[in-house]
Amino acid sequence: MKLFKRIADWERRLRAHYNTDLSSPENRRRAHIYNLWFDHAVLRKVWTNFFPVAPGVYRSNQPTHKRFVKLKKMGIRSILNLRGAAGAAHYLVEEESCRELGLKLVNCTLHARYAAPRKDILGVIDAFRTIEKPFVMHCKSGADRAGFASVLYLHVIEGRPLSEARKMLSFKYLHLSWSRTGILGFIFDMYEARNARDPIEFEEWVATEYDSTDAQAQFDATHKPKF
Repeated sequence: MKLFKRIADWERRLRAHYNTDLSSPENRRRAHIYNLWFDHAVLRKVWTNFFPVAPGVYRSNQPTHKRFVKLKKMGIRSILNLRGAAGAAHYLVEEESCRELGLKLVNCTLHARYAAPRKDILGVIDAFRTIEKPFVMHCKSGADRAGFASVLYLHVIEGRPLSEARKMLSFKYLHLSWSRTGILGFIFDMYEARNARDPIEFEEWVATEYDSTDAQAQFDATHKPKF
C-alpha cells in the first residue's frame, strides 16, 4: 500500500509541475505537455466525438485550438464548457483560443463520476436559455457530461420525451453506464420513477426535490461500480 501511495503522490506532483498557467514560454511548454499527455489531447487530435444534438446545437470532446478554428469556420458562435473554469491548463488554453477567435465561452460545471449538485444542473439549463447559437457543448471526452447535458437540452429545452433524449447518454458516444459514470443515467432513473407516481416537470423536480447526496448514496448502494 505504501508503494501505491508513493506512486500516486509522485504522479500528482508530476501533474502539478506541468499543469501551469501561460505566463511564460516555459510555462506554455509545460502546459502543452500537460494537455497533450495528462489531459489526453493526443487522442483528440484524431477523435472528436462530435455529433449534432438539435438544430444549432452540437456536442464534442475537448477541442484543440485547431478544432476551435474549424468550429469558427463552420459558423459556431459559442462554446459551452462543462468542465468548469478552475484555471487548469486545458481551460486556460481554451479561454485563449476562444478569445482570439471571437467565440463566446460559457462555463458550467458538471461531474462525470458523481451526482452533480442541484445548482449545477440548473446552471446548465439556465445557460441553454441564454447562450447564442450555433454552439458546441463539451466535456473532456464528450461521452458523459456532454451526454448528460445533451439529454437535458433535448428534454427540458426542446421538449422531447425523456426516453428519446436519453439516447444521447449511451455507448454510441462511449458512455459506460456500468461504470461510476452510470450515476448520470441514474439521476434520470430517479426522476422517471418519481414522475410515474405523480407527474412533475424535470426542472421543477431538480429545483424542489432532487438531492445529490441522496442520489449518490442510492447509486452506490445499488450499483457498486468497480471503476
